[in-house]
Amino acid sequence: MSFVISPAYRPTLYARWHEDFRLTLRLALPLILAEVGWMSMGIVDTLMVGRLPNSAVAIGATGLGQTLYNSIAIFGSGLLLGMDTFVAQAHGREDLNDARHSLVNGVLLAFVLTPVLMLLISFWPVLMQRFGISAELLAPMRSYLWALNWGTLPLLAYFALRRYLQAVNVANPIMFALVSANLVNLLGDWVLIYGHLGFRAMGVPGSGWATCWARVYMAAFLGATLLWVEAKRSLPNWKMQVDVGRMAALLRLGLPAAAQILLEIGAFAVATALCAKLGPVSLAGHEIALNCAALAFMVPLGISSAAAVRVGQQLGKRDPAGAQRAGWSAIFLGAGFMTCSGLLFVSRSRSIARLFSPDPAVIRVGATLLLVAAAFQLFDGLQAVTTGALRGAGDTITAMLANFVAYWLIGLPLGYFLCFRRGWGALGIWIGLCIGLMVIGSALLLAWHARRAS
Repeated sequence: MSFVISPAYRPTLYARWHEDFRLTLRLALPLILAEVGWMSMGIVDTLMVGRLPNSAVAIGATGLGQTLYNSIAIFGSGLLLGMDTFVAQAHGREDLNDARHSLVNGVLLAFVLTPVLMLLISFWPVLMQRFGISAELLAPMRSYLWALNWGTLPLLAYFALRRYLQAVNVANPIMFALVSANLVNLLGDWVLIYGHLGFRAMGVPGSGWATCWARVYMAAFLGATLLWVEAKRSLPNWKMQVDVGRMAALLRLGLPAAAQILLEIGAFAVATALCAKLGPVSLAGHEIALNCAALAFMVPLGISSAAAVRVGQQLGKRDPAGAQRAGWSAIFLGAGFMTCSGLLFVSRSRSIARLFSPDPAVIRVGATLLLVAAAFQLFDGLQAVTTGALRGAGDTITAMLANFVAYWLIGLPLGYFLCFRRGWGALGIWIGLCIGLMVIGSALLLAWHARRAS
């Protein structure tokens, strides 16, 4: 028996999908610009240190430091991702007091996590020394990482404030905070790396201090935004109540999400460390391709945040069909953009690599790896957005399991084999990562489709 949509229903169906795409895009655009702003800090840092005398070492040390720092600090931020579900669903059922309750305990959780994360980050230089990273990379990376580490508390505070604001549909200030923070970071790089306005030239570590102060600015800006937004609401005063039960509930949702982020970032951290063993040229080429792929990834990551919010809000309204449309509209938007990104990497690989370094050897490696990145762009977009949609529905375990299997049981072992056993170098590592991403994207898309069927 065939199913036919009646002519009278078609305009209604079209209107619903059109409205879902419009709402998703309206929320996603400022979040996309915020994510691009977040990533562009690392890009600017890499570009600025790339003009220091030893380009390959400066790029490699900065990139390695960023990767190692993010593998722990972003894991800590991921522990707060349960706020997406709690705040969005509370907003959907118009219970703003409960949303505020989640924010208060999320911020308290950020303060508790900060010293633990800073301690873990401080161990990275010793571990890299034992791993065999060369002294010429280790010395500047150590100083750069020290500077970044002091920005951990403002980073977590910013993250908690952001989860709340975007879940209650206040997204434009988040965008402005990141865009303007890039100006703070750029000025700091210019002053501290090269020594201007009376400051001494610090080289690579100066870039870390510039990023640290930019994060302080971001947290302060969102804190002021929160006070401004909440002052306009006709609600009773805030109840600053410590609720261990709510913190535990946030962690129950956030821990699998943080583990998924750790598995993903950790896979690229291991890939970076493996490329570092190949020497500065391979590491610099890897960092160029990784920065470009990560910059493109910021778009579906912003859409992913919008998907988590919109799916959560619809479920809070007890509208599962609306939650499905919200999820699929976000997935289609992410897939469309990443297809275009892959085409750009294919057609302009050498030109893009040349922006980062004048060294022909570095350009050659970077351009080759960008071609591999082009192959996984679509799947990277699918996995990012679908992860957000599942998180809005309260499912943070599926993405964690998919990342564990695809990266750590398939992608990294294969990449290691191709790199060191077959002699393919950094190209082999990236082929392994590419296959892992294809598996993750396909698996999560099937998981979201199965949720619809059930």
